[in-house]
Amino acid sequence: MDMRKLVGRNFARLRREQGLTQEDVEARSGFSQQYLSGLERGKRNPSIVTLYEIAQALGVSHVELVAPDDGTGDRIVPS
Repeated sequence: MDMRKLVGRNFARLRREQGLTQEDVEARSGFSQQYLSGLERGKRNPSIVTLYEIAQALGVSHVELVAPDDGTGDRIVPS
């Protein structure tokens, strides 16, 4: 699994679950909407610091951005 695509899917899922637009996250995080769009599309290679700051803007743990999924964007929850 390409880590950039995984982070992008997780970011998009978390953002939508909270009812936020990319512009909302831009205002909270300081990252441009263009950067966030590229992140969602798996075109950006964010640093650990960037992942942490985006997670803070979403109000989630940075671990949520790198958590494995089943390939469809649904998170795998250990039983």
